[in-house]
Amino acid sequence: MLDRNRQKIVESVPQQGFFGHPKGLFTLFFTEFWERFSYYGMRAILVYYMYYKVSQGGLGLDEATALAIMSIYGSLVYMSGIIGGWLADRIFGTSKAIFYGGVLIMFGHIILSIPGSIAMFYISMVLIVLGTGLLKPNVSSVVGEIYSPNDLRRDAGFSIFYMGINLGSFLAPLIVGTIGMKQNNFHLGFLIAAIGMFIGLLVFILTKKKNLGLAGTIIANPLSSSEKKKVYTYITLGVVVVAILIAVTIPLGYLTFDTFIALVGVLGILIPTMYFVVMYRSPKTKAVERSRLIAYIPLFISSVMFWAIQEQGSTILANYADKRTQLNFAGIELSPAWFQSLNPLFIIILAPVFAWAWVKLGVRQPSVPTKFSLGLLFAGLSFLVILLPAYFGGSHSLVNPLWLVLSYFIIVLGELCLSPVGLSVTTKLAPAAFSAQTMSLWFLSNAAAQAINAQIVKFYSPETEMIYFGVIGGVAIVLSVVLFMISGRIQGYMKGVR
Repeated sequence: MLDRNRQKIVESVPQQGFFGHPKGLFTLFFTEFWERFSYYGMRAILVYYMYYKVSQGGLGLDEATALAIMSIYGSLVYMSGIIGGWLADRIFGTSKAIFYGGVLIMFGHIILSIPGSIAMFYISMVLIVLGTGLLKPNVSSVVGEIYSPNDLRRDAGFSIFYMGINLGSFLAPLIVGTIGMKQNNFHLGFLIAAIGMFIGLLVFILTKKKNLGLAGTIIANPLSSSEKKKVYTYITLGVVVVAILIAVTIPLGYLTFDTFIALVGVLGILIPTMYFVVMYRSPKTKAVERSRLIAYIPLFISSVMFWAIQEQGSTILANYADKRTQLNFAGIELSPAWFQSLNPLFIIILAPVFAWAWVKLGVRQPSVPTKFSLGLLFAGLSFLVILLPAYFGGSHSLVNPLWLVLSYFIIVLGELCLSPVGLSVTTKLAPAAFSAQTMSLWFLSNAAAQAINAQIVKFYSPETEMIYFGVIGGVAIVLSVVLFMISGRIQGYMKGVR
């Protein structure tokens, strides 16, 4: 039945029309391009909006609080992907999930674009978290649907799709950062992000019928009528219980911002741990698959450590760009938001180089655990590099922006060793009965990393800068060495997977 549906979907999609690829790739490319433009445009200025003074158009939050909120926000975005994937698979399908997600994101940005209270800010964050959780995993899923499993264009199609992600991510901080960082202009920046998502929705609505056919419309594992009643009852009860708990615990002082950060931190570790336990103990998991799950654990931990550093590009390094970096450079007035375009720019330039290198090396290329250890090594070095200016010039003098550029460049080297390799090996090591859940588990490594970041970013200040970067960078390098030393043993547990 599943194979028949898949064949029916492929036959309904025009198989030519976008650089030799299915026409539906045009729709998905530009939907994701504008969604990423919207998301990264908003993210480029969000932390500044939180801690800039009210007189400067910001919310006037404490810097440590603003940095923690950014990390919690990032963690919840990745956690919500589990909910978005489940709703698409069981209730309304991926196409509707993309549409609903885009609408929620757009309204979240519209609320951000209206000067208001801190309560309105939190409402916008909830909408964007839920919307991204619905849209992000499901648009990637539809890309897979428009190709037959044995279509040789499939990998190239995903490469084109990911180019759309990085192009949107690259342009957004330059445009939104330039406009939004001007005096009292944050809300105009958020409005541009909302317009970006609106354009993405328009592209999706106007072209999906013609270009996507049945892709995204068939529910993979629909709930029966009786199951739907139960689920809706549980969801309603859950919402009521949460609302009561919030209404009671906030006035009593039990639910504070600090306790919420701690709760998300616990969930960030607890949820992936439960995933591992359930999959390992399931009777559907074979002995060979259990061995591969054991091999996946150190890779998962390494991924958490890597993303804990990489994701500080929108928190600590964003703050560093604003407060510690010389922004008048070579006669150009730099916006601190522009630095967040460096990561996607370097990925666009270097991803083809890494792909060529792995193909050229063939069987001589490093093993998966070794590539992960290289990723961690570069992550650690990116933090050690950024502490050097403080070592040579002190913690109060402004730093040449090229130091920050170098740090971003080094972390991208690590990302290209770890991130695409991690996606690939996740599909290979996943138990057959839990293939989709294991991919969710991979993205939870980022959620766990940002949940941890929410606990540690409060320790950063210009005075603690060298210790902060040195300790985190040093831990990453030590883990890199340990992973390299046990890579042979991990490879053994992988049972033939390379």
